Amino acid sequence: MLSVEEQLKVITSGTMQIVPLDELKKKLERGVPLNIKLGVDPTSPDLHLGHAVPLRKMRQFQDLGHKVTLIIGNGTALIGDPSGRDSTRPPLTEEQVEANAATYVEQALKILDPERTQIVHNGEWLKPLDLGSMLGLMSKFNVARILEREDFHNRYTNGMPIALHEFIYPVLQAYDSVVIKADLEMGGNDQIFNLLAGRDLMEKSGMEPQVALTMPLLVGLDGVKKMSKSYKNYVGLTDPADEMFGKLMSINDTVVPMYYRLCSTLPVDEVDAIDAAYADGTADPYQLKRALARNICDLYHGEGAGKAAQAAFDAQFKKGELPENIAEVSVDLTPNDQGKIYLARVLAEAGLCASAGDARRQIDGGGVKIDQIAVAAKNYNIDPEQLHSGCVVQVGKRKFARLA
Repeated sequence: MLSVEEQLKVITSGTMQIVPLDELKKKLERGVPLNIKLGVDPTSPDLHLGHAVPLRKMRQFQDLGHKVTLIIGNGTALIGDPSGRDSTRPPLTEEQVEANAATYVEQALKILDPERTQIVHNGEWLKPLDLGSMLGLMSKFNVARILEREDFHNRYTNGMPIALHEFIYPVLQAYDSVVIKADLEMGGNDQIFNLLAGRDLMEKSGMEPQVALTMPLLVGLDGVKKMSKSYKNYVGLTDPADEMFGKLMSINDTVVPMYYRLCSTLPVDEVDAIDAAYADGTADPYQLKRALARNICDLYHGEGAGKAAQAAFDAQFKKGELPENIAEVSVDLTPNDQGKIYLARVLAEAGLCASAGDARRQIDGGGVKIDQIAVAAKNYNIDPEQLHSGCVVQVGKRKFARLA
């Protein structure tokens, strides 16, 4: 193993909080591999780079010689984590949870070392709990403390409903830490209350408490909001390499250092050098984005995928060529009463624009092409001879669809 100071340099890189840091240092000084915990509720089948941030940190722990335990919350997902929410999560069925869990693990193991990853499901110990055991667990917490949470506090003071089962969620997550004897638990920065609840329950159970480590929320491609499918500013882990490369080339220059630190496989010293180059004005954001995109494509699609995706990107955007694999999309190409096809509707229906209004804005801005010919501003109604099955529609630099 590396020295304690060398390990701490890697561990602290990119983190938001480590509570308490001195206890983590003492644990590392023993020279015994730590049990690092990350609990995930499989509420969605697909992951994006934002979801991967704590998984990347877990991989760093593995590379330092520590053990990692990935807890699939097939028990807690039936409740739904209330962290950061202003309303109750809709419940999932057990079938939905199990289906999502299978794809989650498959994607997570693109980052984690399968040989050094213990995967467990908390339903194994949560579902058998009887009434007496549940009451015993809940007696170790109090409502006043739980209402100190910012999300619950805001909902309570604003007269918004809080379901009783939501209070139980941090209790069950804390119990997970007791069961697996975690040395450190990771989570997003909005998870700090839950992580500290685990620490508290371990102490009350006569155990050495876990350290809480939180990671920041990754900013999306727009450089403003957090990465989210809802904001359409995400890079999916299962995105094709060419699409992944193109999306990463579109990120705001200001967030390039953050992506290197939280998403890439570069050593900490090299990421520090990129930060320094940004600070003194010597950084070349365009070349850094190309290298970043290659690195991330290789991580999720295998060695060489980044180089191939870059070649495709250069061919497409520098030479004006179309991508080789354009998705075929079925849309309604029925002409209207004037014998024209309303292009804005087609673009929205094909998923190339968020709405017909968005499509009109793209057309007026010169961002729409049909078979590589630009559509003139205000030209919303197109002749069927031009807009037909088999034609390729393009919005912006990266969105293409072959109509069917």
